[in-house]
Amino acid sequence: MNFESKLLLPVMISALVGCVSNHDAKLDQKAGNNPSVKVPAVMLPEREFKQEELVDVIEASIPEKLVYDDMTKRVMIAEQRSKRKSIAVKSHGMPSMHRPMAASFAAPTDNLNYYYQDKNREQYASLAQSAVKQVSTDPVSTFSIDVDTGSYTNIRRMLNQGSLPPTDAVRIEEMINYFDYAYEAPDRSDEPFSIQTELALSPWSKDHALLRVGLKGYEPIQENRPASNLVFLLDVSGSMNSPDKLPLLKKSLALLSKQLKSSDKVSIVVYAGASGVVLEPTAGNQTLEIEQALDHLSAGGSTNGKAGIQLAYQLAKKCYLPSGINRVILATDGDFNVGTSDAASLKKLIAQKRVEGISLTTLGFGTGNYNDELMEQLADVGNGNYAYIDGLNEAQKVLVKELSSTLMTIAKDVKIQLEFNPNIVKEYRLLGYENRALAREDFNNDKVDAGEIGAGHTVTALYELVLQGSDGHRVDPLRYEREPKVQTHVKNKVSNELAFIKFRYKALNSTKSKLISRPIIMPKQINGFENSTEDFRFSATVAEFGEVLRHSKYVAEVDYETMIEHALNAKGADPFGYRSEFIQLLRLASNL
Repeated sequence: MNFESKLLLPVMISALVGCVSNHDAKLDQKAGNNPSVKVPAVMLPEREFKQEELVDVIEASIPEKLVYDDMTKRVMIAEQRSKRKSIAVKSHGMPSMHRPMAASFAAPTDNLNYYYQDKNREQYASLAQSAVKQVSTDPVSTFSIDVDTGSYTNIRRMLNQGSLPPTDAVRIEEMINYFDYAYEAPDRSDEPFSIQTELALSPWSKDHALLRVGLKGYEPIQENRPASNLVFLLDVSGSMNSPDKLPLLKKSLALLSKQLKSSDKVSIVVYAGASGVVLEPTAGNQTLEIEQALDHLSAGGSTNGKAGIQLAYQLAKKCYLPSGINRVILATDGDFNVGTSDAASLKKLIAQKRVEGISLTTLGFGTGNYNDELMEQLADVGNGNYAYIDGLNEAQKVLVKELSSTLMTIAKDVKIQLEFNPNIVKEYRLLGYENRALAREDFNNDKVDAGEIGAGHTVTALYELVLQGSDGHRVDPLRYEREPKVQTHVKNKVSNELAFIKFRYKALNSTKSKLISRPIIMPKQINGFENSTEDFRFSATVAEFGEVLRHSKYVAEVDYETMIEHALNAKGADPFGYRSEFIQLLRLASNL
């Protein structure tokens, strides 16, 4: 360091301290005029500093800033710290100096918003892709239904931010089930869902066919929805201090509150390092009171999720409605970092409350530290559904348009089992539902938990099939295996059956399941993909996109142009633009 620099350095640091002091005075004045203003402060210890230490302490008081652009959702880190370092050059050769009294705390620069930032800590369950099964050795497929949609909206968020999702973030069944399909709905409540099937050739392999199994839940008119006892369990820890977390959460639940009736009850529980009740049970039509309670929330502290969940269930039990909807709605980024945070302990607690008639829905928010794995698992155990909210449009979809589906369960523990006819089907593979697979014996065991279907929900499952006589088999036949004898006798009733499908479900207040079963008849001629229904083509295209994002070994070539063409031709009626948005995501992914 030259002589001139040594002379200038004390002057520069003095100017820096003066700026901080002036800013402190402004904050003090604001706090005096408004006692509710909380002034962030970093207390400096009473000791001597070297110049480099003073710069570091002041620098440490400046949090990293997130600049959040609602249009592009791009996140940038403001270079505040590097700018401060450029103000004063560190020097080991200068004598130490006393801390000025004016620098009793170092405050941030005016007119800056500071948000929590965390990166590369998102958690996803690792799942192996469903394998090809030979009908001759393994003819039965059993799984639980799934009405979650969180994977699709999370993928959408990543694509809009310019990144392809990690493989484990992609759950094909949640991508398919994000969209509505024109399945015929049952017209009676004693038939909780309708069943539809369709067979056509695969869009990605001429040697394979796709079998679609679709369910549509009974949907009562809005006026007949039972009264609801809802507890909003909200994460207000420091990690929620980001525009796409707590601020979006408050706006989302405000939308929901506007849909409630006077017979509904709403409570709000918050948790950070500790938990508490911020709104005692309140009539659903008291919208202003509910919104004011939400508006007053702010983020700070660590996250003890289990304490909050326990308190929320206590409140839900206090206002329990024997013939109504009793549900805890957990809204968080899933980053439980204090207390009993292991998934097994939380799942055990939620499973106990499920038996008592209180279900759990999870709404995920945010990026960087998002725990998708835990959010999905808690909803599954809690007899609820899981959605990821990446913007107000998604909140409108989940909490307004699909409110009855989100809140009102019409059938629980719904299981599906297919037995394929070896005379017609050689191989099969279920697309998605990897974490919903059940053992064959679990189908008849009413103690085994399964998924729930909400009012008006559609559930779709796709099987990739290799039919007898096709060259598309992926597994070589056994040397000593007997070839199936094709049964053609007219009186044989099963000769034209592709498969036999069975469903088990429980009524809401029952512990004993009911059985529905029927054959799936093999058509005389299999439709080409272009001749199948719009819903079939669109769901198959969504599944193909999921296979591509998972880097599936079962898709030989990636052809985005063909996928876009298929989706365009199958868009059909799209009043809310969800299918058009999917097409834009295809275009975006093709360039990433």
